[in-house]
Amino acid sequence: MIHQYQLNGYNIVLDTYSGSVHVVDDLAYKIIELYEHISPKEILTLMQEQHKHDSDITEHDIRETIAAIMELVEDGQLFTKDEYENLSMDLKNRKTYVKALCLNVAHTCNLSCDYCFASQGKYNGDRAIMSFEVGQRAIDFLLENSGHHRNLDIDFFGGEPLMAWKTVKQIVAYARSKEQEHKKNFRFTFTTNGMLLSDEITEFLNKEMYNVVLSLDGRKEVHDRLRTTANGKGSYEHIVPKFQEFVQKRGDQEYYVRGTYTGNNVDFTNDIFHIADLGFDKISMEPVICDPRETYALTDDDLPEIYNQYEILATEMIKRGEQDKGFTFYHYMLDLSEGPCIQKRITGCGSGTEYLAVTPWGELFPCHQFVGDEEYSMGNIWDGITKPELQCQLKQSNCYSKPECKDCWAKLYCSGGCPANSLHATGSINGTYDFSCDVFRKRVECSMMVKVAESMREMESDAQS
Repeated sequence: MIHQYQLNGYNIVLDTYSGSVHVVDDLAYKIIELYEHISPKEILTLMQEQHKHDSDITEHDIRETIAAIMELVEDGQLFTKDEYENLSMDLKNRKTYVKALCLNVAHTCNLSCDYCFASQGKYNGDRAIMSFEVGQRAIDFLLENSGHHRNLDIDFFGGEPLMAWKTVKQIVAYARSKEQEHKKNFRFTFTTNGMLLSDEITEFLNKEMYNVVLSLDGRKEVHDRLRTTANGKGSYEHIVPKFQEFVQKRGDQEYYVRGTYTGNNVDFTNDIFHIADLGFDKISMEPVICDPRETYALTDDDLPEIYNQYEILATEMIKRGEQDKGFTFYHYMLDLSEGPCIQKRITGCGSGTEYLAVTPWGELFPCHQFVGDEEYSMGNIWDGITKPELQCQLKQSNCYSKPECKDCWAKLYCSGGCPANSLHATGSINGTYDFSCDVFRKRVECSMMVKVAESMREMESDAQS
């Protein structure tokens, strides 16, 4: 399976199963389009007819191009056959170990964001703060169920996890005390709205957290429209200086400024550029997932402009990179030379198998987006997984288990999509959320184009040196 598209002056051809990306001229692009449908002899005749008045393309050129394409096919870089479907069956039966927990340390928040999937941090339940005893047991549960995994990940999440600051520090200290004994390495991630950031908190986060995610939606009017305090006041002016100071002190350690775009700001590249101009160079911007009846919901009617925005983003990133003013966009981080192993590309995030969310009461869910849905309560940190059949369903959900993914060229980049988004959009973890698929495919196209442009620039630079 191949995917061809033209963007920013490049003719790009992706071979799905080998992962090879080719940048070709117009003649090769046309021939590749025809290659599986007619014979090389018929292609030669057709191209000669089409270019009989074009002195720049000779019969020799056409023959050479056809030969080059045939060589790529023989080398397994074009029209590669799918050899992974049987592997997906094997992966369903594999034994999995837990390597990451999302600790919902705070089912409460000091903001009242309209679009919050967690219902302003309460997850449609009672407000709560995780006790150290529950956090301690969560660490023990992870150690007991981590198997061969040496690197273990803990995400501190909420609500707003800074509202459980004492518990966070105690959990980190306890986990660190167990590393040497169990020969494990803990990596912590922290997501915050920034309202409670202080010098003491900043120092601790920069010492202990492998990654920190800072929530900011972009321009002041955009951010303050939906990310407000309980009394309806915007939070932009309060958090931006805190975030700037935090990142300055963080140095070269990992962080992301993460925003959400909605139907209110389909021109979301202006928010991304605003964030970059504030001095942040690691940025993520996600489409809102919400009830389609909400006034700020994104719809299929927005897709043409969303596609346009991702193209604007890609070309601006190339421009800023050439000016040494570049920034990283999370969804354009695509490693074309190595990237994730094929098992990861088939199975995805591992929610419910390798990754679990823990509530303040110690209840287990496949991930934070399932929390509060009792149908997807999997057990608890004392008794373990009490619904192995649910875990089995999640393990079997991948890009080969969904009929809609069969002919999708991007399936090995999305692994079949987010099970939680599928559930909320279709009522099934094995459903496909078409809107999300459309957005994802566009992001992959744009990210590949950015990588192509960067590679071409490097080649030109090497040739000149």
